[in-house]
Amino acid sequence: MWPAGVNLYNLPMPVDFVRRLCLSFPRTTESVQWGENLVFKIRGKIYAIAALEPSDVWLSFKCSPEDFADLTERPGIVPAPYLARSQWVALESEDALTTAELKRLLRQAYNLVRAGLTKKQQAALV
Repeated sequence: MWPAGVNLYNLPMPVDFVRRLCLSFPRTTESVQWGENLVFKIRGKIYAIAALEPSDVWLSFKCSPEDFADLTERPGIVPAPYLARSQWVALESEDALTTAELKRLLRQAYNLVRAGLTKKQQAALV
């Protein structure tokens, strides 16, 4: 199921934390895409991407326009490559956000993508 070399039971602590948190959100699915990225989706729509291998950024996620503006002013947080026009940010370091901030922002990313689903898709999530 997973590409060779990907062991989801031996992830670095920050990625393992993100994985456990995202999978706690209703109907979240995960897959490894684009080489070595762990992608979290709701109804096929991506809301967060975690790097499984060393990279310039370790986590990217969707955020509100207000949070996008605020977060990209902070050190260690940049507009996400290829996704910034859709209000995605990328974390360059694991300490760019506190645990509480990361929990809130990942929940918000999930909620933003969920809100963009059709009413029929949202009803099917219950």
